[in-house]
Amino acid sequence: MTATEYLTGLGACLVTPVVTSATMPNLSLDGAMEACVLRLTHIRRGVVHLVGNGGSASVVAHAQNDLVKACGIRALVYQDVPLLTAYANDNGYPKGYSDALSIWLRSDDVLIAVSSSGASPNILNAVNVARNEGVGVITCTGFDPCNPLRQLGDINFYVPSSDYGQVELTHAALLHCLTDRLAKSA
Repeated sequence: MTATEYLTGLGACLVTPVVTSATMPNLSLDGAMEACVLRLTHIRRGVVHLVGNGGSASVVAHAQNDLVKACGIRALVYQDVPLLTAYANDNGYPKGYSDALSIWLRSDDVLIAVSSSGASPNILNAVNVARNEGVGVITCTGFDPCNPLRQLGDINFYVPSSDYGQVELTHAALLHCLTDRLAKSA
């Protein structure tokens, strides 16, 4: 694939995310972003929790940085190596995030779960813990349009691509859009 072909594909991904929501049918990309901005603007004493693996872990770490520094919103990622590996070693990697989240989550929080495949067991388990706590969930996925994570969020951003780079870059752009909007409304 040439650079031009790659960037053309990325450009298509950036303008074609599909949004689904169980509670808000027929939600547009702009409407979904506005709903996310509104929810996070009113989080008050709550915390935004962010989870992702690999490249998605980098995406959520950057979003956490922007939420805290640019938006003044309390946000946590679960990438502390000793803690994550302690949970993974003792309870298995699929519970690495969910065990830590079960300690930190409160009902007025929000979880942002990012997974290119939407099928990572540790991310799915984290969302299930959030659901059990009554926490709002925003997801970002790609690859298979029927991936399980896409079915679990209040608002689900889906990138119709099977290219890791294009999916991850689109997720990063979506989260930048969210934090930029939040920073302007602060």
